Amino acid sequence: MSILVIDVGTSSVRAAVVGADATVDHEFARPTSPETPVAGLVEFDARAYADAALDCARAALDAHGPVDAVGIASQRASTIVWDRDTGEPVAPAQGWQDLRTVGRCLELAADGIRLAPNQSATKVADILDSVDPGRQRDLCFGTPDSWLAWVLTEGAHHVSDLSNAAVWGLLRGDATHYDARVLERLDIPASVLPRIVDSTGAIGEATALPGAPPICGIAGDQQASLIGQGCVRPGMAKITFGTGGMLDVCLGPERPAAAVRGESGTFPIVCWREDEAITWGSEAIMLSAGTNVEWLVEDLGIVESAAATADVAASVDTTDGVVFVPALLGLGTPYWDYGARGALFGVTRGTTAAHVTRAVLEGVAELGADLVAATEADTGLSLDSLRVDGGMAANPVFVQHLADATQRPVEVAPVREATTLGAGFLAGLAVGTWSGWDEVADSWRPSARVEPSTPSDRERWADAVGRARRWYEDLSSLDF
Repeated sequence: MSILVIDVGTSSVRAAVVGADATVDHEFARPTSPETPVAGLVEFDARAYADAALDCARAALDAHGPVDAVGIASQRASTIVWDRDTGEPVAPAQGWQDLRTVGRCLELAADGIRLAPNQSATKVADILDSVDPGRQRDLCFGTPDSWLAWVLTEGAHHVSDLSNAAVWGLLRGDATHYDARVLERLDIPASVLPRIVDSTGAIGEATALPGAPPICGIAGDQQASLIGQGCVRPGMAKITFGTGGMLDVCLGPERPAAAVRGESGTFPIVCWREDEAITWGSEAIMLSAGTNVEWLVEDLGIVESAAATADVAASVDTTDGVVFVPALLGLGTPYWDYGARGALFGVTRGTTAAHVTRAVLEGVAELGADLVAATEADTGLSLDSLRVDGGMAANPVFVQHLADATQRPVEVAPVREATTLGAGFLAGLAVGTWSGWDEVADSWRPSARVEPSTPSDRERWADAVGRARRWYEDLSSLDF
């Protein structure tokens, strides 16, 4: 049996076929980078994303042949509003990084409603205010998973799964129902909201694809990555180092105690829902990970490509005292300092491009160690090992320093993007490709296991972070 998975990411859309042996083949991808018309705004053309997804999906099916089911993984909280009759978006979609609703979030906080601008709640209200101020039109709201399910079923199903919906800011704390108070305060009609479904289970036929295979699995990208790396038992964790970095840990049926954010800066998440039973987790967030490597390559031009950073960094044994704090967009967990900024310390006349490159890789790894410490503090767990995926997981210098900074073994995913495997597992569980969660857990086959060696200098790292913080006091004072 085989599963077609469509993964709607921030900078690309991919489709691939997952086999019963948990291999990924016939992968096709299209770049779909969002636009930033002015600072703080991140938009994209939802129709272009859907067209790219259909093209990739059809190419994968042409290469492989019929499949038994379809799984969907997608960026979370990016907000799309479309017309129910025409099926066309009514405004540019607002990406999850978009910050245009910061002011509204602060107003709501004064009324006791705590929302962040990277959640969907204020984004959908902002779009509705611009295209339907009187709330008279028949519109649909959804995140990319909802939009893609709508397109694939040719308008038959307006849905989202709970792993996506629980990060919108529109649900009650226990994730069982929409929050009537928030909907009323933002003037969001119930008619625009998608039906929330299980993460695994039959949803509807993808009639836009050859053979109309059933959609049987949906998950947010980070939850899909967690599942794809076999972290489906309580206490198991992974970190995805993509554009940003996300540490997710599976907790089980009990919701974390923190209502919104733990004392060490982690958030409760829904890992998945099956037969209406919720499996909860916790998430720690690094605002920029691979972005720092892109900065080296595309902006500074001191390294030829992201892939070349490993050899360049390995050409020197140490950073020669240089420390980099990867706060290009501020600092997330555990600091939540939007006014912090990236900083290089210890630079001398003898500092070379290799030293700076190694410092950037080590800085992201040190911040990864901060995510681990914060997660353990908020959950009470001890993470004995880590599993990693994403573009930076292919860099041996980076992975070794992550092991050294955390003093834990690090296992590297067998595929670059475990999101595809995770969505495939969810759909496959629904059609019997895998018998249950134990089989998913046992499918884990890391491509490498890196043991820790000499511990890194965590005191110097903490000092560097302290110096990089509160660079812009006004931004540092923001808290969501």
